[in-house]
Amino acid sequence: MPSRRAPAESTVKPAVIRMSPMAHFASGFLALGLLVMITMFPTWGAVCMVLPILASYAIVRLRTVAGRDTVTARTLLGSRTVSWTEVDGLRFDRSSWARAQLRDGSDMLLPAVTFSMLPLLAEASGGRVPNPYK
Repeated sequence: MPSRRAPAESTVKPAVIRMSPMAHFASGFLALGLLVMITMFPTWGAVCMVLPILASYAIVRLRTVAGRDTVTARTLLGSRTVSWTEVDGLRFDRSSWARAQLRDGSDMLLPAVTFSMLPLLAEASGGRVPNPYK
């Protein structure tokens, strides 16, 4: 029987944390609700149909990529990559998504990272993020 060894550090793939694709149903229901507005207010209703498109774009675009050495937060208009050594800790505020507290005093939103995702983040970062479930 072959022995099971831990994967080498170079073979650990970065963890990509995204919003659930099921969230597209919400933008679909929003589109259905806005169809009523088109019958009542044709001009403004048609303009408002951009909202479900923007919601679906956000669902596809927003993500956090955590590797062994860096973490990347991808937002609607750009992305930001920082080294794990720059991260002082993670915190959860009113929103359900985590914020990385950086050593320079600023913070960075980590899209789609919830408290339940911390074990995945701990594994991808090589233990730099503590696993609260252990």
